[in-house]
Amino acid sequence: MRAAHAKLSNDAPAPALGTYSAGFEPIAKRFALHLRNGAEVGAGLCVFHRGKCVLDLWGGLADLEARRPWVDDTRIVVFSVTKGLAAMALNMLADRGQLDWDKPVATYWPAFAAAGKERVTVRTLCNHRAGLLALDAPITIDDCLRSDRADVVRGAIEEQLPAWEPGSRQGYHALTFGLYASELFRSIAGESIGTFLQRELFEPLGSDARLGTPDSEDSRVARLYTPAAHERVFGLARDALRGGSTETRVVRALLPKRSLIRRAFGNPRGGGIAEYNEVPVRRAELAWASATASARGLARAYLPFASAGRFEGREYLRASTLEPVYARQSWSECDSVLQKPIGWSQGFVKEGAHVFSPNPEAFGHPGIGGALGWCDPTREIALGYVMNRMSWRVRSPRAIALCRALYDCEPLRAS
Repeated sequence: MRAAHAKLSNDAPAPALGTYSAGFEPIAKRFALHLRNGAEVGAGLCVFHRGKCVLDLWGGLADLEARRPWVDDTRIVVFSVTKGLAAMALNMLADRGQLDWDKPVATYWPAFAAAGKERVTVRTLCNHRAGLLALDAPITIDDCLRSDRADVVRGAIEEQLPAWEPGSRQGYHALTFGLYASELFRSIAGESIGTFLQRELFEPLGSDARLGTPDSEDSRVARLYTPAAHERVFGLARDALRGGSTETRVVRALLPKRSLIRRAFGNPRGGGIAEYNEVPVRRAELAWASATASARGLARAYLPFASAGRFEGREYLRASTLEPVYARQSWSECDSVLQKPIGWSQGFVKEGAHVFSPNPEAFGHPGIGGALGWCDPTREIALGYVMNRMSWRVRSPRAIALCRALYDCEPLRAS
């Protein structure tokens, strides 16, 4: 049973809909501004503080052509936010004693040891330091969707040679993280990440997040809108004139034919971001990108992770399991793929100061285009932000602005 909209004390500022609690006006106004100035087509934002919903807003259009409005439980494909959900599942296995972060992956999945990977630990893999950010054997998104091609996909990832000595560098495993995480999880648990999460986390929490979205949810899915080519070109040119940016560094690094970035995003091959508007992709459990959720569902999924593993009297995982995530376990001032400062801890992103939170203990996972699932255990904040107008930036300025407005709210300044 998914949770309904909470009726809070203040109505959303126009043109946003929904309600928010006293003291959270700065973030409510920022969200409404993004709708009013056209930065959003449609979007949802939900925040919990100390286990209570304090803001639940939405607005705009889920589908421009059909003029379908974005409503309180509209969901969207959340891209790499999916990796944060996969990290939840792996951390829950660790909590149950079924996974040890510092044991070799091959302990649980013997065939992984091929091509010199026998000493790669689970922590090294999940913190994007294994050098397995790319695949040499060509596979397609269609291969990943078909059960009769599962052996082909598994063989490709098992036989892959690391791009560097595992542990010596950090580079975002943009697509391959989900392939390896899925196979590792299934090898240990005997079921898929999506099946486990729905039973053990999403349904008990009243979260509508799903990895492998059923047809019963199709009518609630918004349509994705990618940035026009001229927006990207103009933005990159403007950044270059101003001295460069993360995005211009990414473009320069993409130019060589065998660049790490090109390899990281180029295989499995598919039809690009537009393919994620299609039903077969969201039906599948592509643990790097295909989960769908509403903002409320995403925030609810993070509730135990924001509160030492507990929510409403139920322990989902022990506080001692989560404590190591509060510190950075991996960090690079210039990640080999993302070309920016970033880190990871047990599969969760650890961003730089003041990107999404001023507190270094905060963690979660953003997605390409702007979606964000995030929590701050020091303030007991759980946040979900989803939208359908995708940003061309590596980190969405809208998501960053919303998070900065959140920490400008009086209840957080006072706590």
